[in-house]
Amino acid sequence: MNTKGINRLRSLKKQGEKIASLTAYDASFARLLDNAGIDMLLVGDSLGMVIQGQSSTIPVTMEAMKYHTQAVCRNLSDKLIISDMPFMSYHTTELALNNAAQLMQQGASMVKLEGGQHLTEIIQRLSIQGIPVCAHLGLLPQSVYKLGGYTVQGRSTEEALRIKNDALTLQQAGADILILECIPAQLAKEITQSLDIPVIGIGAGTECDGQILVLYDILNLSPHQPRFSQNFMTNGRDITGAIEAYISAVKSATFPAAEHIFS
Repeated sequence: MNTKGINRLRSLKKQGEKIASLTAYDASFARLLDNAGIDMLLVGDSLGMVIQGQSSTIPVTMEAMKYHTQAVCRNLSDKLIISDMPFMSYHTTELALNNAAQLMQQGASMVKLEGGQHLTEIIQRLSIQGIPVCAHLGLLPQSVYKLGGYTVQGRSTEEALRIKNDALTLQQAGADILILECIPAQLAKEITQSLDIPVIGIGAGTECDGQILVLYDILNLSPHQPRFSQNFMTNGRDITGAIEAYISAVKSATFPAAEHIFS
């Protein structure tokens, strides 16, 4: 377990320094990101779309997540690396414990789960067993069919209150980090200010403690650029230059800009 990485993120939040994070799926890109000074890596189930060519994250298996987690974690012992728990890999407490243990054994220092208060008991059990947890609220890609598409969440008063309550409940249950995806910037600001744990945004405005994007999006390798993302492969930059530009933009709070933010 990389407690140094967890404690560093907590320290960055207290100091008011933005946390820069990106997804990674293999050893080569992980090494580039590490050398560029990224604060945190996520082995995302987004690999289903950017690596496997799937239309969603739902087909991603535990075997795929274990394989890519091992590849990313190799030779990066001092970096905080979060690994996604894939679709239906944590619908019971025992299943969650078993699958989280497998990802940790591949080198992950934290696992990520999508969902609200129904995960309270699972997060509590993972935490008791010494497994750090990153919670994920807002747009939940694994629930895209139930949500009716990749749409902004939390715009109604009822939805906003539910997400706020979920955030506080999951922190109390033992979550160490929270990712907020595709919610109004004001709501993300209120949640970030109300929590002690680091809050990382993706399409959630500038007031989160940090930002995360899909690596392939900032390198302009994805066929469709999400509105909340930005192509950093501009001005003649190479891959390393693009990664460094992204980190600098997050740290200086020039990213996300107004065009990347939802109201």
